[in-house]
Amino acid sequence: MRTKINFQDTNPVMIKRHLKYAVNSEGNTSYGISAMPEILFITSYPPRECGIASYSQDLIAALTAKFKDAFRIKIAALENSTEEHFYNRAVSDILKTENPDSYTALSKKCNQSDTIQLILVQHEFGLFKNNEQDLIQFLTASEKPVIIALHTVLPNPDQYIREQMQQMDAVVSGFIVMTKSSAQLLMDDYRIDPEKITVIPHGTHLVKHGDKKLLKEKYGVMGRTILATFGLLSSGKSIETTLEALPAIAAENQDVLFLVIGKTHPSVVKNDGENYREFLQDKVISLQMQNHVKFVNAYLPLAELLDYLQLTDIYLFTSNDPNQAVSGTFSYALSCGCPIISTPIPHAREVLHDGSGIIIGFGDSAQLTKEVLLLLKNTQLRKNIAANGIHQLAPTAWENSAIAHMQLFKKNISGSVSLQYSVPEINLHHFKNMTTAFGMIQFAVINQPDIKTGYTIDDNARALVAICMHYHLKRESSDLESIQKYYAFIQFCQQKNGSFLNYVDQHKQFTAQNDENLEDSNGRAIWALGFMLSFSEILPDALTIAATSTMERALAQASKIYSSRAMAFMIKGIYYSNKNAMNFENIALIKLLANRLVQMYRHEATPKWKWFESYLTYGNSILPEALLCAYLATGELVYKQIAKQSFDFLLSKIFTPGAIKVISNKGWMQSNSAPKEDVLGGEQPIDVAYTILALDRFNDHFSGLGYAEKMPLALSWFSGNNHLNQIVYNPCTGGCYDGVEDHYINLNQGAESTVSYLMARLTMEKYASQKVKIQPLPIQKKTNRQSLAS
Repeated sequence: MRTKINFQDTNPVMIKRHLKYAVNSEGNTSYGISAMPEILFITSYPPRECGIASYSQDLIAALTAKFKDAFRIKIAALENSTEEHFYNRAVSDILKTENPDSYTALSKKCNQSDTIQLILVQHEFGLFKNNEQDLIQFLTASEKPVIIALHTVLPNPDQYIREQMQQMDAVVSGFIVMTKSSAQLLMDDYRIDPEKITVIPHGTHLVKHGDKKLLKEKYGVMGRTILATFGLLSSGKSIETTLEALPAIAAENQDVLFLVIGKTHPSVVKNDGENYREFLQDKVISLQMQNHVKFVNAYLPLAELLDYLQLTDIYLFTSNDPNQAVSGTFSYALSCGCPIISTPIPHAREVLHDGSGIIIGFGDSAQLTKEVLLLLKNTQLRKNIAANGIHQLAPTAWENSAIAHMQLFKKNISGSVSLQYSVPEINLHHFKNMTTAFGMIQFAVINQPDIKTGYTIDDNARALVAICMHYHLKRESSDLESIQKYYAFIQFCQQKNGSFLNYVDQHKQFTAQNDENLEDSNGRAIWALGFMLSFSEILPDALTIAATSTMERALAQASKIYSSRAMAFMIKGIYYSNKNAMNFENIALIKLLANRLVQMYRHEATPKWKWFESYLTYGNSILPEALLCAYLATGELVYKQIAKQSFDFLLSKIFTPGAIKVISNKGWMQSNSAPKEDVLGGEQPIDVAYTILALDRFNDHFSGLGYAEKMPLALSWFSGNNHLNQIVYNPCTGGCYDGVEDHYINLNQGAESTVSYLMARLTMEKYASQKVKIQPLPIQKKTNRQSLAS
C-alpha cells in the first residue's frame, strides 16, 4: 500500500530528502515516507574527557529519551592527532580535526544521505584550532541545514575571529548560545542577526535531593562541613583562591573540609603534566591545611558526582577567566541544591541574583573568606539560597533543554515534523515518599514532604484510587498495604452520621478548616470507596466487608448534597460499587443525583454554552463523565446525550490542534463574556488528569470519535507540551509539579499533583501499544531582543 505524499515543494532536492525508493513484495516500484530522520551531532564525545563531550552525551540522552520515536541521533566524534578513542555504537563517524580530507569526506557523506535532515556542530575555538577554514569549508559545502552551538563567545574579537564568525554566519541556519550575554555579544560584536540566535541554557540534571547526612556517611565525610568544587583541573579554575582563604575559615570551623573533585584536564597533562595539581598540593602543605583539603583525583561517574554535590554544604566556583560564558560544573551544583559562591563569569551574573547565590571578585580570597563564614553561621540562609538556585535552574533541566532543541530543529528542517513525546516509566517513588504510616501528606517543599501541612481526605481518597489502579495492573503485594492504609485514613475521617471531615494535622487531630464546605471532600471519599469496591474480587474479604459498611454509612447523607462536583464524584463511586454487587437503592440514588445535574444543564445550556453552570472552573471533566456513568448504570438515554454534548463542548474549549490548555484558575471562563485567551498560567495537573480519565471513559463507549487521540495529547502536557514548553512531571523523583504558571513552573511536588499524574499515567497503560503523534504548541518567532526580555 502506497503512502500519499503532498508534492507542494517541487524542488527535486527537497523531494529526495522526504522520499525513499522501495520495491514492494510484488516487484512494483513505489515511493513511501523516508526512514526515521536523523540529526548528526559533530562534537567531542566520551570516552574523550572534556566538558563538551559530557554536555553532548547528556543532551543526546535527553533528546533520545524525550523524542525516541521522532528522530535518530548520529554522532561524528571530533579527534585530533594525539587522541584516539574507542566509541560506542552511537558514534557513526570520526572527524579528524587536523585533516582537511576528513572534513571533505564527512561533507560528501552527509550530502548523499537521504536520512540526515540537520547537522548540529558543538563549537569551541580550541576544538578546531588551526583548522577553522576547513570547518568553514565544510559548512559552506553542506546541502543540509547546519546549526552551531557556541560554547564560547569572545568579547572584543580581533579581526580574524570576527571574520571567522561572519563566514560561518553566511552559510549556517542559526546559532545556539547558553547565556543572554553571549547572545548580546553576537549581536553587538559580531553583527549576527538576532533572528538567527537562540538562547538555550546549559542543561542540568534532575536529582532526588537525598539525605545529606546519609550521603556524607556513604563517602566517609560524616561530621564534616563540606566546601567543594569540581571539574577537569587546570590553572583557570584558580583553586588557590580557596586554598588561601581556608586557614581563616578553618580557624572558626574546625570540621571544614574542602573537596577538589576531578582529574587534571587531558590537554593540560599533555602540555604541562601534573604541575598545577602539584602546585596546589604544595600550597596545602605550606598553609598546613592537610586535614582540611582532599583531592578526589578522578573523572567521576555521573551518579557519584551528583552524590558529592548533594552532600556539599557550600559550592565554590573560582574561575579566573572573565570570558568563560558558561560552566556545566556551576549548573550541576545549582541543580543539586548547593548554595554557591562564584566569581562573576557571565553565567553567574545572569543566574545568581535575587538571593540565588553570592558573587565575589576574581582571585579575591578575602571576600571568599567573608562570604563562606557568613553562610556557615547561617543555616537558614544557606537553605534559602539553595532553594532559590533550584528554582532558577529548573527551566534548564536536560528534559527542557531537549524540548527547546527539538523545537529549534523543527524550525530548520524542510517539511513538517511530527513529534511524539515519550511516556516515562511508572515511578511510585515520590508517591510512597509522601506517605507515612497514617496516610498521604498534603504538601511538599520541592520533593521533600512537609509533614507540618498535615493530611486531607481529598488526597488520601485520590491516592486510594491511584493505588487500586496500580494494583489492578501490576498485582504488587506492597500495593495491598497501601490500599489498606488509605482506606483506614478515610475510615478515620468518617463521623457518626456517616459524613467525612477533610483536614487532619500532623498529630492526627481534626483542624478548624473542617468548618468549611466539605461536600466535595465527601464526594471524593465515596468515589474512592466505590472504586476500591469495584476490585473486590482481588481484595481481601475483610477489607471489602469493612469498606462496604463505610460506603453504606456515607451514602446515608448523599441525598442532602447539592454541589455539582460532589454529586458527580458520588455518581462515579456508586456506579463503581454496583459493578460487582447490584443494589437497586443505589440505582435510585444515582438517578436522583444525575437528574439534579440534568436540571442544572437544562437551566444553563444554550446553543453556544452547553454546560451545567454559567462558568467553567476546575475539575470540569468530572461532570460529563459522571453523567455517562449514570447512563451506564441506568440506561437513561438523556444522561448519555447530555454527557456527550457537554463533554464535546468542554473539549472544544480546552484543546487546540496541538495541545491542551485547561481552564486557568486565574480566569474562570464565563458564559456571558468572551474567553480570556490572554490568560496564562493557573493550569493544574488535576484538571489535565481528570480530562484523561473522562476521555478514557468516553472512548470506551464512543470509540472512533477522536477521544483516544486526545489522550496522549493531554498526557504530553505533563511532558512539556504546554505554553512554557517545560516538564511538569519529574521522571527522576516520580513527583509532579504543582502547576504551570504564567512564566514559571511551581516546583513543589504535592500530593494532589503527584497522584493526579499517576492516575492519568496508569489510565494510559492500556493504550501503551498505540502510537499517536503529537504536534507541540505552535512556535511564535521572536526577535532575540524579545527572547532576552522574557
